[in-house]
Amino acid sequence: MEQFQVSVSAICEIYHSAEEFAKEGGHVYSSDEKMGIQAKEHANPKQLMEPGQPERIDPEYIRHGTTGIIASRDVVTGEIVAPMIQPTRKEEDYLAHIESVISLFPNDKHIFIQDNLNTHMSESLVRLVAKIENIDESTLGIKGKKGILKNKKSRSEFLMDNSHQIVFVYTPKHCSWLNQIECWFSIITRNLLNKRASFKSIDELENKIKNYIEYYNTFLKKPFQWNYKGKLLRV
Repeated sequence: MEQFQVSVSAICEIYHSAEEFAKEGGHVYSSDEKMGIQAKEHANPKQLMEPGQPERIDPEYIRHGTTGIIASRDVVTGEIVAPMIQPTRKEEDYLAHIESVISLFPNDKHIFIQDNLNTHMSESLVRLVAKIENIDESTLGIKGKKGILKNKKSRSEFLMDNSHQIVFVYTPKHCSWLNQIECWFSIITRNLLNKRASFKSIDELENKIKNYIEYYNTFLKKPFQWNYKGKLLRV
C-alpha cells in the first residue's frame, strides 16, 4: 500500500509540475493504446426524430473488422501527438510511436506516463534509450537471462531512470484512471465511436478517427484540470 501511494503521488506531482517543466524545455505525455475499435455498419437506416418520437436505431449491425489508436497526449497543451491509427499494437508499433513523438523535439527531455503493458517495458525501448544516452549495447545484457534486459522489472527500472533524456513512468496496476489519455479515449468514444455511428469499412472508420483528431487538436484541445494530489480517499 505504501509503494502504491508513492507511485500515485509521484504521477500526480508530474501532472501538477508539467507546466513549469515545459517552460524549462521539457515535455510530459500520457500514452496508451485503444484497440478493438469496431467498424460497425447499421444494418438498417436510422429512423429520424418526429414530433413525440425520438430517433430510433436498429440494434442489428454488420461487422467490418477492427482497428485501434496508439497515441500520446501532451499534458500541458492537451494535443494528441503522433497518433497511429492501425489494428496492431506490437512492440515495434509502440516503439515507432515513441520515436515519432521524440523526433518532434529531439534535443528536449521527455516524460511518458503509461501503464504496465509488456510493450511499454520492451527490449526495443531499452535499446532506444541506451542509444540516446550513448550507452554501449553490449552492457545491456540478454533478455530473459541477465542484465538490464533480463525481465520486466529490470527493464522498467532502467526506463524509469530520471537522469535519462527519455523517462517512462508507470501507473500502478489497476490504475488506468490515473493515465490522462484514458480520459481522452472516453471523449473520442462519446463524440465519434458511440452507438449512433455507422462505418461501412475499416478505411472509413480510420479516416473519421484521423479527421476527428485533427479537428480536436485544432479546436478542442486543452489541458485537463487535474486536482487530485495522490492522497487515498478514506470514508
